[in-house]
Amino acid sequence: MVNNDSMEMILAKAQTLSEALPYIQKFNSKKIVVKYGGSAMLDDNLKYNVIRDVALLKLIGLSPIIVHGGGKEISSWLKRVGKETEFINGLRVTDAETLDVAEMVLSKVNKSLVAMMQQLGVKAVGLSGKDAGLLKVKKKLSGGKDIGYVGEVVEADSSIIDTLIENDFVPVIAPIGLGIEDYHGYNINADDAACAIATAIDAEKLVFLTDIEGVFVDPMDKSTLISEMDINEAQELIDNGVVGGGMLPKLSNCIEAMKNGVSRVHMLDGRMEHCLLLEFFTEKGIGTAILKEPLF
Repeated sequence: MVNNDSMEMILAKAQTLSEALPYIQKFNSKKIVVKYGGSAMLDDNLKYNVIRDVALLKLIGLSPIIVHGGGKEISSWLKRVGKETEFINGLRVTDAETLDVAEMVLSKVNKSLVAMMQQLGVKAVGLSGKDAGLLKVKKKLSGGKDIGYVGEVVEADSSIIDTLIENDFVPVIAPIGLGIEDYHGYNINADDAACAIATAIDAEKLVFLTDIEGVFVDPMDKSTLISEMDINEAQELIDNGVVGGGMLPKLSNCIEAMKNGVSRVHMLDGRMEHCLLLEFFTEKGIGTAILKEPLF
């Protein structure tokens, strides 16, 4: 026999599922790009929960695409082979040897995510920006300095993604691109890759799983979290110097993606379990949402 406490828990779960219905209807068949990186990739439990949530999004009718990073694991492997990691303006200096390590590590990460998705009963295909000309790049300079095989996306061809989605697969994409002139491999910042892909496929949402709770007016004061803002307000934060560090290029990418067709961008704390479900299927949501149009 079910006691009162147990029945209340069951009813609460049923109520939660019922409240999710309008959101499921709203996003049915919509393309959602999830940029997955940071500390959530290093914790096996968090990694499983993220992939489980993406699998759930797929199984209830959304069309998720994962673009993943792997920077911390790349740094770890470079250290193992006795190679120093150097960054200039937040970009990894990538010589030929570093690129080899990066491709190896990203391929390993990619296939582990695919395997996890398959284990959860969802068909997934792992690929990189090299495949089918998905991400064509040119050499990216940092402050005028040559930093090696680091690419800036100049063209994203969504054909392979569209084909996979039409055939009920979840694309899992590693941020390695192909040089538009030399056909060499190039390491791409995963945020840049996610924005380019979201723009190319006209994504309904682009979600960044990060190591912070969202965008703050004052990063030292957690009460200054900005829950929602439009692209004009986001641009003002940049122009006024409110945001800096790693948030600056991320916010700039968000603005550019929305100017080119993406409807909404969300920055979520990937360290929080089920952050994707909380954002997609609850009225309040979490993190920071950046909207194309003004709120009022």
